[in-house]
Amino acid sequence: MNTELRVPRPENEPVLDYAPGSPERKELFEKLAELKSQAADIPLIIGGKEVRTGKTSPIIIPHDTQNTLGCYHKAGAAEVLLAIEAASAARAGWARTPWRERAAIFQKAAELLAGPWRSTLVAATMMGQSKTPHQAETDAASELTDHYRFNPYFLDQIYAHQPPSPAGEKNSLEYRPMEGFIFALTPSNFTSIAGNLPTAPALMGNTVLWKPASAAVFSGYQLMKLWQAAGLPDGVINMIPGPGGEVGTCAIDSPDFAGLHFSGSTPVFNGFWTAIARNLYRYKDYPRIVGETGGKGFIFAHSSCDPAALKTAMIRGAYEYQGQKRSAASRAYIPRSLWTGIKDDLVSQINGIKMGPCEDFSCFMNAVIDKVGYDSIKGHISLVKKAADAKILAGGVCDETQGYFIRPTLIETTNPLFKTMQEEIFGPVMTVFVYDDDKFAETLKICDETSPYALTGSVFARDKDAIKEASDRLADAAGNFYINDKPTGAAVGRQPFGGGRSSGTNDKVGWPHNLLRWTSARTIKENLAPPTDYRHPYMK
Repeated sequence: MNTELRVPRPENEPVLDYAPGSPERKELFEKLAELKSQAADIPLIIGGKEVRTGKTSPIIIPHDTQNTLGCYHKAGAAEVLLAIEAASAARAGWARTPWRERAAIFQKAAELLAGPWRSTLVAATMMGQSKTPHQAETDAASELTDHYRFNPYFLDQIYAHQPPSPAGEKNSLEYRPMEGFIFALTPSNFTSIAGNLPTAPALMGNTVLWKPASAAVFSGYQLMKLWQAAGLPDGVINMIPGPGGEVGTCAIDSPDFAGLHFSGSTPVFNGFWTAIARNLYRYKDYPRIVGETGGKGFIFAHSSCDPAALKTAMIRGAYEYQGQKRSAASRAYIPRSLWTGIKDDLVSQINGIKMGPCEDFSCFMNAVIDKVGYDSIKGHISLVKKAADAKILAGGVCDETQGYFIRPTLIETTNPLFKTMQEEIFGPVMTVFVYDDDKFAETLKICDETSPYALTGSVFARDKDAIKEASDRLADAAGNFYINDKPTGAAVGRQPFGGGRSSGTNDKVGWPHNLLRWTSARTIKENLAPPTDYRHPYMK
């Protein structure tokens, strides 16, 4: 029976609310207690085998720094070389695996994640990365499940789009994996990113070396176990946590390096790009370089906007997950007439935000991810306290007695080019510039030219002409642009995510664009009636 089975378009995975009395809330509390009671000893996974190097680092709980979740083993150059060997050994068999069989593995991972593995990934993300139940659920459960369902659907679309075959010939496009391994380097803030960056190239037939962020190895190990449970063959993805410089240098120095799938800071990405360029003579092909980097998300308000909606978007956009999102609302432009009416209530709401450990479900915020991030954010706040052209309206308090806690901070500045309006902070800090109502167009220009980043931004207005003007003038300022919404929370398959300028290569995740970056297409033509005489008619 010759039946072509197509992948139907999936629905987005519902976000559970963990309301009091719900079964998921009870299960999550039990899983949190279970994970906290165990002393994890997380190995490297190379060729499907656990490797313990003896060089370990503690897994510090960000909101409870006196305690740990255990330790993880760190890779060095020797382990990277072992991982390259394992990836190379697995490549031929994995590349020959029909794409529908590869897709089925990740579709199974989606079902496991949406079902029996859900509480494990959510709890691991809460404990290791200090996320509230809502933030961990939308990240580690809902969004990642969407990736594992939508990526096979996008792959089906890619294969379905084939060149025409007129009479006498048969044409097709074959999507081959890259000739070598992909190096995936993932960040600490999103388990969904850590779960997608290695698996998207793997779905396309590539083998992968994966370096999870040091602060997210705890949830990363759970991801690795999930993929194994779903049937991922040994060596297809090799987990090698360790020092970024040593692991990364060894990976990109290999002649088998074929691509970088990256999410992290702009300076680190620039460093990789420079090093790859220096190494071009080593490689079989030009490597694919895909990265999501820094951000300086903005909210731009027009005097016609809904004040209540604006305040809510500012608070959620700036302070959910302690502002540790590249997309977070970090700067706002508010007309003077509007600011006068919302300022006091906005400050009051921010001051009323509860923060604490992730196990306290009444908290809106938890701790920032690690000591390095804490010190960096604290440095920006200290700068404001000394400035003549900026002042702190709410927050500004940093306390690491129990954990890396920083109160949600609101800054007002008279200088639209103040440092906190330009630089990525990656923390719960928003700076507001108040503009004169009749300078809407001039301030849009300032917004466009202030920051080197162009990841996310939003405009709040009820005036349709103002929305169109903002959208036109800020066309290059954000790869994801929102109207009357906060600039965070892109959904897979609905708002493909990525930005330009210093925010990355804008190879949209949650859409077919990203998958196409991990293939080397081959055109195949079969001549069904080959000529038997070299002479052309004109020659007669």
